[in-house]
Amino acid sequence: MDRTIDYMPLFAEPRPDEVAAFRRDTLATQPGGSGMQAIRVVGWVIGGLMALTFGLVFLVPLVGLLAGVLSGEFDVVELLGIIPPLVIIPIIAVVIGRGVLSRRHDWAKRWRMARFADANGLLFSALSPPPSYPGAIFALGSSRKVTDHFRTADDRYLDFGNYQYTTGSGKNRTTHHWGFLALQLDRTLPHMLLDSRANNGIFGSTNLPAAFARDQVLSLEGDFNEHFTLYCPKEYERDALYVFTPDLMALLIDEAAPFDVEIVDRWMFVYSARAFPLAEPSVYQRLLTIVTTVGAKTLTQTDRYVDERVGEFAANMVAPEGRRLRRGVSWVGIAIVVGFLALWFSGVFSSFR
Repeated sequence: MDRTIDYMPLFAEPRPDEVAAFRRDTLATQPGGSGMQAIRVVGWVIGGLMALTFGLVFLVPLVGLLAGVLSGEFDVVELLGIIPPLVIIPIIAVVIGRGVLSRRHDWAKRWRMARFADANGLLFSALSPPPSYPGAIFALGSSRKVTDHFRTADDRYLDFGNYQYTTGSGKNRTTHHWGFLALQLDRTLPHMLLDSRANNGIFGSTNLPAAFARDQVLSLEGDFNEHFTLYCPKEYERDALYVFTPDLMALLIDEAAPFDVEIVDRWMFVYSARAFPLAEPSVYQRLLTIVTTVGAKTLTQTDRYVDERVGEFAANMVAPEGRRLRRGVSWVGIAIVVGFLALWFSGVFSSFR
């Protein structure tokens, strides 16, 4: 994206009617959007009836009791009976009010993001179907979707937003949230992964939902290994060194150290271990800086790449052995499971003593 980015729409303050119209139009474009709006209206009606019923059942007698206490008709001790409702009612009102304001606030942020997209030649969608990307975080679990989604309308394809999917069921059901950036490359490259050390978990375990065999780790020069662990297919070490030159490694450290970076097929992916904050100018500025530095350098560095096992530039393909990294096991996860089982068995045995 060789253009000047206009960030001013992200600071704009929309009118309430603009936010309402944007929300209505957005929901109307979603599958089942009309039904969602109907359900929302029914919800407001039911909520209003419940509030009215609550007022008739509790507030009216409460006001009468309070008036009686103040006039001396009731003993002051009876005032204790109205204290719990006087405390609970404001709490309920605050919780409901905060929920409504939070939803309106999120829609106001999405209105800003839509204006930001319009000003910069991007397409914005509050909710999109899951992409069919070959990256490590995609095609996992169920209920996959992209939210706060930006894509280029022309030029080189660029895609970024928040991605989520669900694993497990019942009490073990977990929703995973990621921020991602996808940049289309010109050349098909071997599968390579930069696992950021900054976002790793306990004992340095990867935060990514996939583990790769450790015999594919390639150590690079300088302090690069302090920031990233580089995985590349066996026998593709020279190819990785061809791509990750010292100047590209410096850009990765400066601009992308908190993120995981994956190159697979004709894509470069940047992953955030948590969703990108809504409508934060600094977030989009950093993402687009990664594109214009790391992304641009990757494109120029690989524009003449040829897999010597294929040998033909025009073929633009990688041999089967370099297309995907071999999966491995998470030894930290195994250690945790073994430790848990050891504690459980020790408790079982001790109960028989």
